[in-house]
Amino acid sequence: MSGPELREVGDAEGGMRLDRWFRAHFPALGHGRLQKFLRSGQVRVDGRRVKAGARLQAGQCVRVPPGALTVPDGEGRSASQAKARPSPAGTARDREFLESLLLHRDDFVIALDKPPGLAVQGGTRTARHIDAMLDGLASAPGSERPRLVHRLDKDTSGVLLIAPDRRAATALGRALKDRDVKKIYWALVVGTPEPGEGVIDLALVKAGTAGAERVRVARPGETDAQAARTDYRVIERAGRRLAWLELVPRTGRTHQLRVHALAIGHPIVGDGKYGGEAAHPGNDIPPKLHLHARAITIPHPRLGTLEICAPLPPHMAESWRFLGFDAGGGGAPASRRTGWRP
Repeated sequence: MSGPELREVGDAEGGMRLDRWFRAHFPALGHGRLQKFLRSGQVRVDGRRVKAGARLQAGQCVRVPPGALTVPDGEGRSASQAKARPSPAGTARDREFLESLLLHRDDFVIALDKPPGLAVQGGTRTARHIDAMLDGLASAPGSERPRLVHRLDKDTSGVLLIAPDRRAATALGRALKDRDVKKIYWALVVGTPEPGEGVIDLALVKAGTAGAERVRVARPGETDAQAARTDYRVIERAGRRLAWLELVPRTGRTHQLRVHALAIGHPIVGDGKYGGEAAHPGNDIPPKLHLHARAITIPHPRLGTLEICAPLPPHMAESWRFLGFDAGGGGAPASRRTGWRP
């Protein structure tokens, strides 16, 4: 058996959990075996022992034990088999599907209109996801595989950025890290926030276990709290019952928008995980998550600045029609005059 490998974390992988990094690179490696490697110190990051939920930083070095590269008999395919390129027929189907989602494509960036309910990356009981289909977006057979540069929750719809190659992934990853990328989300929330615009500045911590991850607002003094900031603006109200919000995240924490909306007393419609029964107003409002990545503005080497917008998904468009909202509206960006703080 060969010795361990040392792999560098890519720019586009900064912020990814260690267990998800292994899942992306070694999909045949089961969760239980990874935990054994972690407990025994066979997996290390920059020479240090780590836990499965550790967040990676671009440029860090991950020690991959030789046992991660193969799968014992009875546990399925080897990692090399699992990472093999799909069949030509599978690639053609993936290409047709992903091309139906295209919002923009050039040599620097690909943007997809991700539908709700489709995962971006694989996980427990998730066989179909965008990352597994990206061979279908390769510029030519055998050319470099496109790469994810940011992620959306499975039930969140809207603009998803893909890098056509490693060089573009590095540039886009740097822009995201330096906060040169502006993201605008639209959400339908329960109630009507007062004031009608401002800042939610509440640090977040992770809770729960792998596969059942949750996030909550940090308590004063918690050492693992991560700063989180969201600008918001009420675009339109349906009486005092529901409101259409524009949300602009200034940080990129897991479930940030969902937890911040809940923290100010206005859960996102359809978000039963955080809002419970209160997130399901009933009547003619579909029970799906009403959170949509409406637009992304990014620096572009040839176009200067590129803004990409995605239309509302069918269930949100249905709610907008029912409530009499004009989906062509939206107005100016959120201001930052007022804030929510602990």
